[in-house]
Amino acid sequence: MQHMGAGSWEEMRPMDYLKPEYLINRELSWLEFNQRVLDEAADMSNPLMERLKFLAIVSSNLDEFFMVRVGSLNDQINAGFVRPDATGLTPVAQLEKIAQRVDMMVSDEYSLWSEKVVPELRQEGIHILSPGELNRHQAAYLSEYFDSVVYPVLTPMAVDPGRPFPLIHNKALNIGVLIHNTAPNEQDIFATVQVPPVFPRLVELEGTMGKAFILLEDVISMFIDRLFAGKRIKAACAYRVTRNGDLAIDEDEAEDLLIEIEKSLKQRIRGQAVRLEVSRGSSRLLVKILQEKLELQEDYVFLVDGPLDLTFLYELYDMAGFEELKYKPYVPKVPGCLADGRDIFEAIRERDILLHHPYESFEPIVDMIRKAARDPRVLAIKQTLYRVSGKSPIVRALAEAAENGKQVTVLVELKARFDEENNIQWAKSLEKAGCHVIYGLVGLKTHAKITLIVRMEDDGINRYVHLSTGNYNDETARMYTDIGLLSCNKYIGEDASTVFNALTGYSEKPRFNKLVIAPIMLRRHLSYLIDRETRNALEGKPAYIKAKLNALVDSDIIERLYRASAAGVSIDLLVRGMCCLRPGLEGVSENIRVRSIVGRYLEHSRIYCFCNGGSEEVFISSADWMERNMDRRVEILIPLEDQEIRKRVRHILDIYLKDNVKARRMHKDGKYTLKPPSGDEMRLSAQDYFMDETAANGPEKPDAVPESLFRPVTIPPAGNEDM
Repeated sequence: MQHMGAGSWEEMRPMDYLKPEYLINRELSWLEFNQRVLDEAADMSNPLMERLKFLAIVSSNLDEFFMVRVGSLNDQINAGFVRPDATGLTPVAQLEKIAQRVDMMVSDEYSLWSEKVVPELRQEGIHILSPGELNRHQAAYLSEYFDSVVYPVLTPMAVDPGRPFPLIHNKALNIGVLIHNTAPNEQDIFATVQVPPVFPRLVELEGTMGKAFILLEDVISMFIDRLFAGKRIKAACAYRVTRNGDLAIDEDEAEDLLIEIEKSLKQRIRGQAVRLEVSRGSSRLLVKILQEKLELQEDYVFLVDGPLDLTFLYELYDMAGFEELKYKPYVPKVPGCLADGRDIFEAIRERDILLHHPYESFEPIVDMIRKAARDPRVLAIKQTLYRVSGKSPIVRALAEAAENGKQVTVLVELKARFDEENNIQWAKSLEKAGCHVIYGLVGLKTHAKITLIVRMEDDGINRYVHLSTGNYNDETARMYTDIGLLSCNKYIGEDASTVFNALTGYSEKPRFNKLVIAPIMLRRHLSYLIDRETRNALEGKPAYIKAKLNALVDSDIIERLYRASAAGVSIDLLVRGMCCLRPGLEGVSENIRVRSIVGRYLEHSRIYCFCNGGSEEVFISSADWMERNMDRRVEILIPLEDQEIRKRVRHILDIYLKDNVKARRMHKDGKYTLKPPSGDEMRLSAQDYFMDETAANGPEKPDAVPESLFRPVTIPPAGNEDM
């Protein structure tokens, strides 16, 4: 602790806590998060198929990063925006650093693929073959397969004076071809063939031992001359283009937001090219033609030592027969208070209920909406939908409720990035069923997760509320860690009604009893909570902040955390993704520790804990500590006032902060290291702990967890433990 009891708030030494050297660029910080995902792909303690899945996630993450973040930086450059960010980097300088970091990451990714993963797959009898490794029977089979199945679907497109360079679709895999031009003194002809996405990327072959596959683009390349009969093919290569996918929507001018977003979605395939991936060893002339036609700088042409777009590994992961190479299946539990068919409304009336996903099942929430749809006592259902699954049972239940004559109001956030098209379809189907559908607010995304059920009971009208850190998506609820609260507390029910009235009407200054709402209250309230800890530390009182969140980017919050640290507040942060704060800076952030957990499940829950002089306050929230969450989104911060629930969430947070297996420590340079337990220190993985805890005792008895749930330590060889 530094400067504990240093004096009053007014006496604090004035200091600039937002110097560029005190902050980390958000884009580079995000890339370090993706590096942690790549580290999981390299971690030999993870099952082989799970490591493949992490490799696919790294590839998918980079696609989204280029479409959104690099796309946005290109928009700034195109608009003539040159002002540096908080770290002193202009958009051009950011793009330069991004290109360098991504080049290093892709190199590491493909070294891992070729040197480690492919040999391990072969040891398990899984062979991904190149054309040169095929035997005579396999080659003959592929020749027939190409002619009868693939060839009819392919569309070769040549470029010449009469045929302009075609539109290369975003993220599509293609084969570029150079055709010998027989005309004297004329340049060779460029042509391109899209690898059809209607076929699996992995073509299964008969193998002598185990399973054998070849990539579809390799099959097309083998027989590419059949598409250009009578021509001499001089070169061919696989390539892929990523385009700016950041939608630009003028909501103020849009008469119908749904129609405007539908138009913008069509622009995604035509957005500015922001990245070109090409197989290493490809013809220099081919690469040059693609680079010039796509108007890309050389820094954003990436030569890849392996198959382009490793998301094809999802196909391999989903194939039957590899279960022994995956995590041991885990079945989420239904808490005892909701088990054995007990009426959920009766259970909630008895006491508030906390659900910790995916360790506890999301099915009670689905069942609650289904029951409400059919319950004659239920008068109304109101819900926000940000991201839902493709076959959402919740959406079907809401439609059923409307068809049963209930008042159903659904706010479908059409601006949920990359789920816009899915949400448009759900919005239309809900409207057709008779629901009142709201498309969000102008200038704001509705990111809050809230359901309100109004029910007529013997003692009058009662309101049942579900508030959550995660989406109403039954599929991701099995993969994301989130926390949900079920309550019929009178004041929370009133607040839930106020939220929906504000979303659907024109209530400019709504009043709330318990909930804290962005953008009208959240920034001010969080600032107050952080500053209160600072004041308490200066007065010699106990002071700490413990938080679990997905991103820490907001400069105002970072400044307040720095000031709190300088005053002596002990601050422990678990930040899964971007973190622009630098811990451990002398005189600035010596009392701040930052960790990040990447593991089997995607950490998604947000928990905020403040000492408050010993009268601790604990919150869960839909909001991260980012400017967009504070100022441009509808978010909810939920105080946990029930003693047992607060105790349980505090227990969850404590276990996360004790993780010494998957928690990587952040250093002042923005890099992360995994420091293994030493000596007789017990080995603890938070995610494993919660699975074992829930299975052993049920989630409602955290204090009864046996010591056996802690893993015995295996000390690895000494290395760079504290860089």
